[in-house]
Amino acid sequence: MTDSRKEPKPRPAPVADAESEPYWKAVNEGRLIVQRCTVCGAHQLYPRWRCLRCRGQVEWVEVTGGGTVYSFTVIRQNFSRSFRHLIPYVVALVDLDEGPRVMTNVVGIEPDDVRIGMRV
Repeated sequence: MTDSRKEPKPRPAPVADAESEPYWKAVNEGRLIVQRCTVCGAHQLYPRWRCLRCRGQVEWVEVTGGGTVYSFTVIRQNFSRSFRHLIPYVVALVDLDEGPRVMTNVVGIEPDDVRIGMRV
């Protein structure tokens, strides 16, 4: 008999609303999009109806996904069965080249090799 408490559970799926639906659709297509203000040109993420800087109209634009690690932590303990099998993993704040600071995972590198200021 297997102990089902040790088996990974599926990760919780995000719930899209009217503001975030285009973002999640793009994610499912393997693209990263953010909002850009049509008035001042500022980029922002997470989705809002208006620009956070000038209250102007916003549009969705695809971005490169490149950026610089602003801060990070290595998760070495997690009590959720949905994430426990991923340990250790990195959660980071990354300044995208286009401007917004986003929270994301850093993958494809050993967690102990991640550094503040590194390009991702």
